[in-house]
Amino acid sequence: MGADRGALVLLLAALPLAAAFLPLHARASGGRPAVLCTPRPARSPGPRMTAAAVAIADARFKGNVAQYLVDLHDARAVFDFCGGMMFQLVLSEKLRSHLAAAAAGGAQQLEVFGAAADRMAKIPGYRQDADADNVRLFHGREVRQVGGGEGGMGFVLHLSFGGGGDPEGWTAEELKGYDGWGHDSQRTWREGQRLEREGFTAFRTKFGPDAFSLHHKFYLHLDARNQLWLSAEDGCEGTPA
Repeated sequence: MGADRGALVLLLAALPLAAAFLPLHARASGGRPAVLCTPRPARSPGPRMTAAAVAIADARFKGNVAQYLVDLHDARAVFDFCGGMMFQLVLSEKLRSHLAAAAAGGAQQLEVFGAAADRMAKIPGYRQDADADNVRLFHGREVRQVGGGEGGMGFVLHLSFGGGGDPEGWTAEELKGYDGWGHDSQRTWREGQRLEREGFTAFRTKFGPDAFSLHHKFYLHLDARNQLWLSAEDGCEGTPA
């Protein structure tokens, strides 16, 4: 079984755009292979904490998670999503500036939820809408087929500033059509040309000519071991690798 499992992992890694998580004929909007990031089952007790996870737990208790996210972005750090899908964390310039201000005490510090809030629907005041306050909830995109992304898979997790005024933020069409509580296979993936037409004019300059994306809302929570998870509304989540 060990050899078979290793061969399967190699096969999955070789498939384009992590299409191994779907039947090969499945396609997203625009003809691109869709990616199903299956929510993790309940974790008990979970893996050993990595050095990065220990650091984020410490940062949380010191009350400066905003600085830690800035540091992760600056270090081109990678999050392990859905058990092996490596996403580089990328903050928009406006969100990075906002988080840096929060880290220095010039804006509200981020909220990290406890282990009981292991799905977004469990956080107090949860609503199925497109709102993000840059404290409890964040606008983001999973971006595929990125040129030069860390992690070796061409995946980026792009967080932007919610509330307007961010050239890299969600477009009006993304806000209007957001349905991130639903299943990825039923949602609309956007290619670079479409995003640029909708208003994110530097999308392909930032991520490469072949990049495409799906937008999600995200939040931060800990597990029972004080390990930090960055989680999408649909339950797909990752931790610093």
